[in-house]
Amino acid sequence: MNIREAKAEIRNAIFAYFTKNEFGEYEIPIERQRPLFLVGPPGIGKTAIMEQIAQELGVGLVSYSMSHHTRQSALGLPSIVTKTYGGKEYRVSEYTMSEIIASVYDMVAETGVKEGILFLDEINCVSETLAPAMLQFLQYKTFGRHQIPAGWIVVTAGNPPEYNDSVRELDIVTLDRLRRMEIEPDYAAWKEYAVNSGVHPAITTYLDARKGDFYKIEATADGKTFVTARGWADLSSMLRIYERRGFAITEQLVGQYLQNSRIARDFAIYYELFNKYRADYAVEQILDGDWDADVRARTKKAAFDERLSLLGLLLDALCGELRGVCEEEDALGALVPALRRVRDAAEPSAALDAEIAAVRAEIETGKRASTLSPERHRVLNRAIELLTAMRGQPSDGFAPVKAAFDGLVASLKTQAAAAGARLGNLIRFCAVMFGVDSSGDSQEMVLLITELGIRSAAARFISRYGSDEYFAHNQNLLVYDRQAEIVQELNALEL
Repeated sequence: MNIREAKAEIRNAIFAYFTKNEFGEYEIPIERQRPLFLVGPPGIGKTAIMEQIAQELGVGLVSYSMSHHTRQSALGLPSIVTKTYGGKEYRVSEYTMSEIIASVYDMVAETGVKEGILFLDEINCVSETLAPAMLQFLQYKTFGRHQIPAGWIVVTAGNPPEYNDSVRELDIVTLDRLRRMEIEPDYAAWKEYAVNSGVHPAITTYLDARKGDFYKIEATADGKTFVTARGWADLSSMLRIYERRGFAITEQLVGQYLQNSRIARDFAIYYELFNKYRADYAVEQILDGDWDADVRARTKKAAFDERLSLLGLLLDALCGELRGVCEEEDALGALVPALRRVRDAAEPSAALDAEIAAVRAEIETGKRASTLSPERHRVLNRAIELLTAMRGQPSDGFAPVKAAFDGLVASLKTQAAAAGARLGNLIRFCAVMFGVDSSGDSQEMVLLITELGIRSAAARFISRYGSDEYFAHNQNLLVYDRQAEIVQELNALEL
C-alpha cells in the first residue's frame, strides 16, 4: 500500500481500538489491540503520517526510536524495596517505571489528553537483550510491571533489512502479535501531502514530469546512492529560505539532499530553468488578469514542460492567497466566543489579557501533545496578534474592540472577493492560452482543475466562496450556489 492508504488504515484502527461498549469499556481488550507495524524503506514518511493523524484526530503522540534503547532504559532499572510476607519483612527488587511508559503518563498529566498513540520506530533494530521484553510489550503493552494507560494504542515501524544493516528479522511469535503493513513509495500519494504543506513548486513540477526520480535507492561501484521523500521535503524547506535570503542554490547544495548525482544534477539544471520562467512570466499580472502580448505569445508556443512550470508558479502564488483567506476566517471565528466573553466582562482589558493567555496555553498544550497542526498554529498565533492589537485600543469599554473586529470582518470579505477574482483570472488565462482538445478541456486545463481539487486551501475556498469558472470546467462536482450562504456566515461573525 502507499502512504495515503496506510494513513487511512491507521485511522480506522484507532477508531476501532477506541470504540467502547455500553459499559464504557473498550470493545477490544488491550491485550488484543494488536500494534500496527509499518514496514517500508527509509524516508518514505512513516513518522510524518503519525504526526498528521495525531493532529487531525486531536490525540496525543509520543515517539521513540527503539534503536537507541537498551534493556535498562526501556524496561526500567531494578531498585530494592521492603515488603512484608507472612508477617516478615523482606528486601526485594522491583523495576522502576520505564522511561517510555513514564513519558506517556507525563503527557497525560501535563496536557489532559487521555487518548493517544505511542509510536515506536525501528522496532526491528532492538538489541538482543531487549527483544524478550519487547515481545511482552507488544502483546500486553507492558514494560516490567508497568502498562501504558488505557486509551493509548501502539504503532510501530521499521525498515526492511536491505536498507538497514542493524535490522533483526522478527520471528513468527512476534509477528503474530502485530498488524504488518507493507508501504511502498508512491509519488501521487506524496504529492497530496507536498502541495498542502507548501513543498516548493519547482520540486513538484519536476517530479510531475520525472516521477521515477521521486524515490530511488541504488547500489553502485562507489556505494549506495539514494533519493527519498524526506530528502525532497527537506530540500524544499532549504530552497524557500535560500530564496528569501538571496543565497545561491547550487548543484552541491541539491546533492546534499538528493544523494544521487544524476538526479541532483538534473534537478539543479531544471531549477535554473524554473527560475528563468519565474522571471519571464509576470505571475502577478496574470493573476490580476493583465496578460500582455509577450506573455500571450510565449505561453502559446511553450512546450508542455514549460507550461507545467508556469502552472506550478501560478498555483503556488494563488494558493498562498487562498490559504490566507481561510486562515483569517478561522482566526476571526476563534475570536467570536473569546470577544463575547470580553464583552460580558466587567473589565474588558483584563478579560482580553485572560483570553490571550488562554490561546497561548492552547498552543503550548498542543505542542506538548503533538496535536497542534501547522495550520492551527498559524491561526492561533494570528488570534493572539489580533487580541493584542485590540488590547492596545483606547480604553472606552467594549466599543473600540467591537469596532476593530467589525473592521476585520469587512477586510476579510474584501480579501476573499479579491482572491476569488484572481482564481477566476487564472482559470480564464489557462482556458484562453491552452484551449481545448478533441475530448474537451486540454491536458493543461485538466491538470489545473485537478490541482485545485487536491490542494486543501483551494478546495476549501471554492467550497465556501464558489467559483463559476471552476465549476464550468468540473462537471463532476455537485454545483450549487454558495454565495448567499457564505454572505450569511460572514455576517454571523458578529458580537
